Amino acid sequence: MIPAPSHNDRLSRRALWVLLAAFLFIWCVNLGYPRLIRTDEGRYAEIAREMVASGDWVTPRQNGYPYFEKPPLQYWATAAAFTVFGEHEWTARLWTALCGLCGIAISALAARRIWGNQTALTSAIVLGGTLQWAAMGHFASLDMSLAAFLSGAIAAFCAAQCPPDTSATERASDAVLLAPIPSDQRWMLTAWLLLALAVLSKGVVALALPAASAFVYMLWQRDWGLLRRSRLPSGLLVLVAVCAPWFVLVSARNPGFAHFFFIQEHLERFLTPMHGRDAPLWFFVPVLIAGLLPWTLLLPAVYRTAFTARSAAAPGSALRSGGFDASAFLALWALVCFVFFSVSHSKLESYLLPIYPALALLIARALPGLTTRSLIWTHRSILLLGVALLIAVPVAIRRGSAHIPSELLAAYEPWLLGAAAALIIGAFAGLRLVRSARRQLATLSLAGACLLATQLALSGHESLAPIYSSYDIARVMRPLIHADTALYMVDTYDHTLPFYTGHTYIMVGYKDELAVPIDREPGPFIKDVASFEPIWRNSAAAFAVMTHQQYQHFVDSGLPMKKVAQDPRRIVVATPTTPL
Repeated sequence: MIPAPSHNDRLSRRALWVLLAAFLFIWCVNLGYPRLIRTDEGRYAEIAREMVASGDWVTPRQNGYPYFEKPPLQYWATAAAFTVFGEHEWTARLWTALCGLCGIAISALAARRIWGNQTALTSAIVLGGTLQWAAMGHFASLDMSLAAFLSGAIAAFCAAQCPPDTSATERASDAVLLAPIPSDQRWMLTAWLLLALAVLSKGVVALALPAASAFVYMLWQRDWGLLRRSRLPSGLLVLVAVCAPWFVLVSARNPGFAHFFFIQEHLERFLTPMHGRDAPLWFFVPVLIAGLLPWTLLLPAVYRTAFTARSAAAPGSALRSGGFDASAFLALWALVCFVFFSVSHSKLESYLLPIYPALALLIARALPGLTTRSLIWTHRSILLLGVALLIAVPVAIRRGSAHIPSELLAAYEPWLLGAAAALIIGAFAGLRLVRSARRQLATLSLAGACLLATQLALSGHESLAPIYSSYDIARVMRPLIHADTALYMVDTYDHTLPFYTGHTYIMVGYKDELAVPIDREPGPFIKDVASFEPIWRNSAAAFAVMTHQQYQHFVDSGLPMKKVAQDPRRIVVATPTTPL
């Protein structure tokens, strides 16, 4: 049996409200501050902008070309935010931030049903302060929406398989303020609904991972009744009802969609390095070590606890008698995801996101039974990390590089030092709380420090906006663009520029990820710089964005143009006759 937390380690109802308000403030306060950065943020904001501008909510478009790499749920949500609140950085990130919160809430609800209120609260604290979850919750990419719905489906599935926790008799003033728990059937249908939303977020990978995890669990535990308890007929009906309409409509309007989406973007992406994202088999090991901070050192002990939960259960309990083992399933789910993405030929750091809610639930469940020594070393490691950052940041900042000028790094330095200080203070306070046997409060201190440090580092990234965003040059260009102005990107493509200028661009020489739609329907695409030059000479009003090297080539060749704006990565030029 895992011991209940002591009375002085619990939070009152008032403290819970204060904690919730503080967390929501820290989570949301900087959504609009850092400029959108390339590549993902600019891409997905622009697709949503073009959806609003065109009025076509079936066929996603990037820079005017059909874009079928991913399903449209996030585009729809962001386009709706743009329609209601306007086109801003914070509306571009709003859906991602809400998905991050959704993942925390659903996991906590499931934990409340399975293990009780205190485990639910601790799991929310742990996940909210997990480095990669907190960071990606403020970055406009599709991986957070997939992770939130997919991990939510797994949590709801576990809740549906387990009887409600009745062992803890907690006072109402200490209860977690959550909605009433639905029935087993509703939990299972909720899991299917979340699974459907995960499919609409990023595709059929949302079906492959849960299916593989369930199959391995049934083999391991010989629990073949799990298939029946999954309510496949009604679940598949929910899945088809939610997902099928868009797939049918987009396929009818775009005949090449099915092959591109299902074969190239799923099967070939997994089996081949076609997107240039191949990496060694161990790629996700350092990602997990860093992404799970500040809880990384607890992982071995947490897995031991998870895989011995059945043998440690009380005699006569449902778990001891062969019932569904939620801890083992969650641990298995994280392992299956880790192995799946490790063997894939397409690897990105954010692909690991779906495992963090499961690990947060396992950490929360195991926390009361972990040794004081392991908790002390966890806090000490973060304290040492903060001290190391405090020493290393000033040294690293002064080095600079050709890619990132030292003056931009200097503006970033105070933010990084603030993040280091937050880690030091939170870890030091947590150490004192651990030694006084107040584990949940120590967890809160460490999680809060990590969340605050992450937010400071993200906010300070605005210092590097001239490198990673086109906001500054777009601000110069936008008032000068008129209905008859031609816009070009020459041998380059910046995903944030169409969003910030509110216009699509004619691409010259460089296809980027739009090679397939350009090859199918070239449209205004110009195949090379040699073909571009006579078009430029005959343009009355036009702007072109290019690298510094390309600009120098045009200067040497005598192409008529005048410089309009520049940043460390790009130069904007106009034809001599363009009104400025």
